Parts: sequence; C-alpha cells; structure tokens
Amino acid sequence: LQISDALIRRVHMTEDQWGKGTLTPRMTTDFDLNLDNAPLLQSIHQLDFVQMKVSSPVPAPPILQLEECCTHNNSATLSWKQPPLSTVQVEGYILELDDGNGGQFREVYVGKETMCTVDGLHFNSTYSARVKAFNKSGVSPYSKTLVLQTAEDTQSEEQTLPFPVPLERSQLRRMSPFSSTLNLQPSFSGRSYFELRSSAHQLSLHSSLQSLNSAVAWFSFDPSSAHADIIFSNDNLTVTCNSYDDRVVLGKTGFSKGLHYWELSIDRYDNHPDPAFGVARIDVLKDAMLGKDDKAWAMYVDNNRSWFMHNNSHTNRTEGGITKGATVGVLLDLTRRTLTFSINEDQQGPVAFENLEGLFFPAVSLNRNVQV
Repeated sequence: LQISDALIRRVHMTEDQWGKGTLTPRMTTDFDLNLDNAPLLQSIHQLDFVQMKVSSPVPAPPILQLEECCTHNNSATLSWKQPPLSTVQVEGYILELDDGNGGQFREVYVGKETMCTVDGLHFNSTYSARVKAFNKSGVSPYSKTLVLQTAEDTQSEEQTLPFPVPLERSQLRRMSPFSSTLNLQPSFSGRSYFELRSSAHQLSLHSSLQSLNSAVAWFSFDPSSAHADIIFSNDNLTVTCNSYDDRVVLGKTGFSKGLHYWELSIDRYDNHPDPAFGVARIDVLKDAMLGKDDKAWAMYVDNNRSWFMHNNSHTNRTEGGITKGATVGVLLDLTRRTLTFSINEDQQGPVAFENLEGLFFPAVSLNRNVQV
C-alpha cells in the first residue's frame, strides 16, 4: 500500500492540532505539605515512663523461693526467680554454697535453670546458700542468704567395723546395709581397735578408749539411676538382675567428705559369678562391670579370689571369695581419700585405692546369678 506525502503531512498536522486543542497540560509532581505535630508532642510529653525505665542494665538480685527449697538426707534443693517487675534480660545464674563449717562460698552451679539440687553434702550440718544473676553487662548483687540444715541421724542397726581406725580423725561416718552416718568426736588423740555393736534399737561404740551411743541415717538403692535390668525389692534394700550380663546400681546418697562404711549381704550366689562392689560417679557406665570405666572404683570377687579394678585395670589379686550369706564391707575414707574392702569382717587385700576426691555413690554390679 502506497501513501502519498501529502496524506502523511495532513496526518501530522491533525495530530498537532488535536494535542493543542483538547489535551490538558500535565501537572507537576512537586507539591507543598504542612504537618502540625504539636498535638502529637503534647501526647508524648504526657506519657508516664516510671515503671518502664531501667536504672541499670545489670540484673536485679534473684529472690529465693523458700516454699520450694528443701533438704533430703545430705542433698539440698534450691529454687529462685527474678523480681516480678524486673525487665532486664538475664543470661544465667550462679549458685554458691559454703563448706558447711562457715568457710568461704564456692560456685556449685552456673546455668540458666532456676532450680538446682546439690548432692554429697555432709549429714547433720548447716550450709549457707546464695545466688546471683548475670548478663553481658555484669553480675547482680547476691540474693538473701539461705541457711540449710541437712538430715540428722535417725536410725540404727547392728554392724561391726573390723578395721583399726585412728581416733584422731575428726568425724566418723558409717553406713550399715545402706544406712549411714555415725559422728565420732574424740576427746583426745590416739589409735584404737574398736567395734560397732548394737541391739535392735541402739548402736554402741566399744573400744579400750571410748564408748558412745549414736544413730545412723539410712539410704537405699536408687531405681531412678539404675540399669533397666536391675530388679528391686525389700523397699529398694535388695537387688538382683534379669540379665546374664553385669548391670550397675547405685545408692541414693553420695559422699564428698568424712569417713563412711557400709556392708552388703550376699543373699543368693549361683554358678560362681563375679559381682563387684565399690563406689562410683553418678554418670558411671550402667551396662558393664563396675570398674570398667574411669568413673568407678571397685573390688570384684568370685568364690575363690578378688581383684581391684578401676578404668579396666585389674590389680591386687587376693585369695578368698564369697558364698551365699557372705558379707562385703566397703570403707570409704574421704579424710585420707582411701577405699578399703572387707569380706566377712576381714580386710580383703591392701588399701584398694588412694587419692580419691569428689562425690562418690555406693555402687554394685551383678547379674541374674547374684542377689544382695
């Protein structure tokens, strides 16, 4: 299709005339705006910020919740919270406890939790506890100090301590079949060979130097920390196992200082197995013989001989074993940091372990052929 030049020129002219005659001019994008902020400023100045202001970025002192704080045997549970009106962010808490003798405070817990249970305290002792909060800006002042009293001696039972024990030791703590805590305060220094004897309701100490009456606090095996194959009976004072493999069970009470002694009776012993007796940390292996890892110190024994074992190292083979009705004694001396064993009231081998320090729980490993 061919279009003449004249027609093209006419179209351009018509377009120009249309634009000039009918289209309105475009408006500019710029405009003036005036805002009156006086009412807004007046409202802001009338606001009250007293409760929302933070005088310091450091947390406020925590508040101990006395209704939730308690003691059980030689364990203490403490609970705390931040003040209700405190808005400062807290990253964690530091719980401090003294040594039970009015000594310096030391940190026993650092973390975000607001409740903590401290195990392994001394029986019949008074402890002071306090807590403080912290964040990136610093540490809060201490809370009020809480005074805690651990359990007093309550029960007694007949047992004999067959070892020579020096009376110059400041305290003697003793457990009989998972019972514990006899306090001995000697009136003079010296050494004596002595026995502990008792009737059904009274415990007496007989020696050539000194005699006294005292009771002991009791503890039992702990189902909550034991291996699932362990079978409990007799109010958790008797245990056996439903597996042919060795399984570990601990006592409920841990010890960190003092002199402690307990005995275990062999109720059943079939096919000459190797039960192990001793002490362990709370996180010891539960599916292996006691002493296989570095968190247990034990003596394992069959019907003829015994060995000491720690961290899978076997030492001091000693003649003499166990049968049904035998008694195994464990003497944990945390004053001298030693562990000694006995069978039927006779010391079995030399001092088994030395340089022990920390929190220890009574421990046993056994299989289905043994009941203690």
